[in-house]
Amino acid sequence: MEPVNLTIVYYSATGTVHTLAKAAAEGAEKAGANVRLRKVAETAPAEAINAKEEWAQHIRDTADVDVVSGDDLDWADAALFGTPTRFGNVSSQLKAFIDTLGPLWFHGKLSNKVYSAFTASNTPHGGQESTLLALSNTFYHWGGIIVPPGYTDPIQFQSGNPYGTSHVVGSGPPGDVTLQAARYQARRVVDTAAALKAGRPA
Repeated sequence: MEPVNLTIVYYSATGTVHTLAKAAAEGAEKAGANVRLRKVAETAPAEAINAKEEWAQHIRDTADVDVVSGDDLDWADAALFGTPTRFGNVSSQLKAFIDTLGPLWFHGKLSNKVYSAFTASNTPHGGQESTLLALSNTFYHWGGIIVPPGYTDPIQFQSGNPYGTSHVVGSGPPGDVTLQAARYQARRVVDTAAALKAGRPA
């Protein structure tokens, strides 16, 4: 059987979600997947970005990361979406990309794929779970197969979020437990997508 094609789509302003996305890519590649790591286009005005040095620096640091397109989801058997939480919801940058996917959805090109999500917030209880649940609403409309990490691995009892990998930025950069959780979530997505792919007729 051909390897699973996984696209990791993320938005990150200052680098935290990007760090989680890279860890997820590592886990997926270790599980044997073909991985495309893709950022969404930045839509914030330059004056807002330049007012926060770490925001501007992150844009410079990730200039070599390809911007996601609909083709990346058409290609994929599975997709992981990452976003910071914005008032308990998805970032506007990621939502803007999602809103371009109507034609793919209309032609059934987003259905029957495996989907999962991860997030970060500035504070504990800062909307992490509601953000992941909000992304699931999109996956329902697409006819996706939602695969959360759940409590299906010992690392999940340390990370503590069955909805998806999450991190509190105020506690510092993502540590080993969080990065292990991101790698595990990606492996679970790949393993589930591989099982589905093997069971479908060629």
